[in-house]
Order: sequence, then C-alpha cells, then structure tokens
Amino acid sequence: MLEKRKFYINGEWVDPVEGRDLEVIDPSNEEPFAIISLGGQADTDAAVAAAKTALPAWAATTREERLALLEKLLQAYKARSEDLAQAMSREMGAPIDWARSAQVGAGSWHLQGFIEALKDFTFEYEYAPGEHHIREPIGVAGLITPWNWPMNQVTLKVGAAVAAGCTMVLKPSEVAPLSSLVFAEAMEEAGFPAGVFNLVNGDGPGVGTQLSTHRDVDMISFTGSTRAGIQISRAAAPTMKRVACELGGKGANIIFEDAPEKAVKIGAIKCFNNSGQSCNAPTRMLVHRSRYEEAVEQAAAQAEATSVGPALAEGRHIGPVVSEAQFHKIQDLIQKGIDEGARLVAGGPGRPKGLNRGYYVRPTVFADVSNDMTIAQTEIFGPVLSIIPFETEEEAIAIANDTEYGLTNYVQSSDPERCKRVARQLKSGMVEMNYKSFAQGSPFGGVRMSGLAREGGKFGIEEFLVLKAVSGWEA
Repeated sequence: MLEKRKFYINGEWVDPVEGRDLEVIDPSNEEPFAIISLGGQADTDAAVAAAKTALPAWAATTREERLALLEKLLQAYKARSEDLAQAMSREMGAPIDWARSAQVGAGSWHLQGFIEALKDFTFEYEYAPGEHHIREPIGVAGLITPWNWPMNQVTLKVGAAVAAGCTMVLKPSEVAPLSSLVFAEAMEEAGFPAGVFNLVNGDGPGVGTQLSTHRDVDMISFTGSTRAGIQISRAAAPTMKRVACELGGKGANIIFEDAPEKAVKIGAIKCFNNSGQSCNAPTRMLVHRSRYEEAVEQAAAQAEATSVGPALAEGRHIGPVVSEAQFHKIQDLIQKGIDEGARLVAGGPGRPKGLNRGYYVRPTVFADVSNDMTIAQTEIFGPVLSIIPFETEEEAIAIANDTEYGLTNYVQSSDPERCKRVARQLKSGMVEMNYKSFAQGSPFGGVRMSGLAREGGKFGIEEFLVLKAVSGWEA
C-alpha cells in the first residue's frame, strides 16, 4: 500500500495539520492501493498564505525567467513520464499504452504550447496616444482539476498560471490524486520558488469549497461537472473572485450522406476512447437517413470489436470507468435508455463477458434515439453512443443545438462549404470538421452549461490576467 499523505506547501513536503485518510481505489480490481490525506481548513490556509507571500516577487519576474522555468518543468515532466503513466493507469483506469501516449502526452503538449505562446505574448501595449494598457497577473489562483484527464487539466492550468505570473494552490481530484503528486515533484525538480506552486489534496466540500470562498484567493479555475461548477460559482460570488469553468458536454457528431466511409467507425472510436470519460466526446451521432441503417450496423460492429480489460494490460483496449459511483450511474442510464424505448444494438447493462470484478462497462450503442430521451440529454460519461436519424441540414443543426451544453460538435461531409455553413450555426465553443485535430494552443472551452473558460496557449494565459488602463503615459 502506497502512503502519500503529505502536501506540497511553500516549497516543502509537509504533514497535514487537519488531514484524514482516504484510500485510493484501483478501478481495474476495486482494491485500495494507496492512501492519501484529505486536508482541512488549516492546510488550505497554509497553502494560500504561502501563495500570497510568494506573489509579489513572482509577479515581478520577467518573461525570460518564467520561460526558463517552464522549459525546466517540461524536461522534468518528460523525465517522469513513466511514473505519471503508471499513476494514471492505476488511479483512473487508463490502459497503460493510452496513459503513456495520450494521457502523459497531453501534458507535455500543453506545456510546450504555453512556452511557445509566452515567447511573444503581449503584456503591455499602447492603446491610444497617451494611454497604455498593462496585463497583470490576477493574483493567487485556486486550481481544481478532475480525474478523467489528470495531466491534461493540471498542465492547462499550472502552465497558464506560471506564464501569467500567478501563484497557485492545486487541488487535484481525490479520486485520482497520485499523478498530481508526481507532477508536484516535477515542479520541485524544476526549481520554482517556494510558494509559487502548492498542492493540497482534498474533496470538493472540503478544500474545494475552502479555496472557492477564501478571501485571499483571487481566481478559481475549475474543470469538472456542470453541477459542481454551479456550486463553485455560487460559493465564490461573495468574494467576487474570477471563476473560470470548463464543464460538461454532449457533443453531436453530424454525419451527412457524403461523409467519408470511415466516418461512423471513427466517431464510435472517439466516443469509446478513455472509456467514454471525456467532456468533448461525440456521444450523439446524428446520421442522414440515407446512411442510417448502415451506420447503426457499423457503430454496433465497432462496439463489439472494442476490447475491454484491466488498465495495466498491454495492447489496444479500453479500461474500466473510474469508480463504483460512475459505474452505477452509467448502468442506470443504460437501463434508462432501454426503458425509454431506444433500440439497443450493442452492449447493454452489466460487465463485459469474463470481467466480474472491476468497474468495466460494455461499449454500448443505442439506435432510434430521439433527442428528448434521457440518454440524449444527459452527459453519461461512459462508453455509450446514441444514434439519431435526420432528414435535412436544418434538422441536424436543430437537433445538435437542442441541448443545455455547448462544448464540442463534429461535422462530417465532403462538401467544404456545407461544413463551414453548419459550423457557423452550431452553438458550441469548438467545432471539429472531418476529424481534423485542433492546433497546439487552440482555445479549449464551451458555451452555455459547458462553461465559458478558454484554456490552452495564449487564450489560457489571458484567463489568469487582469487588464489595467493607464492614461497620461508619455511615449
């Protein structure tokens, strides 16, 4: 049993003042394999005080000083790649090959993106004759990150805060905390000044709320469920701190009659990747009626061909979902789809054959889904695909926009003009056309109940800055 009870505060690994133990569960076998501490108010206060004390000197550092430390962090991060992959595989069930490539790779990708963005980022400029504008660090930032893409989200927040000149307190998910402890060691190895980066483990009602309500915290950057984002925003309101939320999604993948042959298969793979635990997953597949039955067969075949197994097993497969609570939530929603009359064409309730322990979910496909069904409106956060037919372009757009979310939508067509026309009408922060990946530093974020934050590159840095206008500035 690993014992990881310490927090990283003011450049030192310290014992909790008010800690209580929490077992970390391996979702592949439902067995505890590590123990962490959940902090209390005294621990949060100590971390915030360290960040506040370090802020003046850190905010005054030059671009070159921050770049040098970000470069060192990137190297330290890469040196710990295997430790990070092993931690994420055990704590949240990512297959080890996927953890090494996608999960760890996302972190180094974002850190490199911040390095490139910072090199020519404009912190000061002349707005008008005699008027100067200055972008300054907002101050102490509370960073609250999720379990589904641990290093993706930690690096998106820490990298941006570092580049902006903010100090910070990180509260990673208590469900998947071990990779963040490795990351904290990389921050220490990179040589950041004491107090710039602090880590306190805790849960949402505890450390999460304490950071959200703390008067010495100037900003909260949160990634997680819409429900939790609303609670954090309410908690933060009395102190008028900035709250940047990146929340849930229910992406529509519109497949027109002229989409490439592999469009359905790729869409299903994207839905099932990471065991469906991605906020930008294309979980609603909207298919033109002329290709509908063929698409249903293709998606069902892909579900049946998707292997499920333990996280530490080598090879291409999906692992378990992260926890017992998530497993039962997904099972309930699969049953809800059956009860509401959707046609189950692959998967279904229960674990895959041969797996009777661990939080494994069968890759599941529903056809004949109407957009008012629960499975079409609820973020399931599991490997569950809902297929909906449409007749016209206008109907497809209407169905895609008929959701409270607005993170990522997808469009598949061989007609570039139609792709552009549809993309302009979709209500989402991102539209991925013909599965073309976004560039490094592209703004990640949504609208409506998916939140309003923008993370990554120069857009992520801007989230951690405030704009000061100064008049009477002589040239």
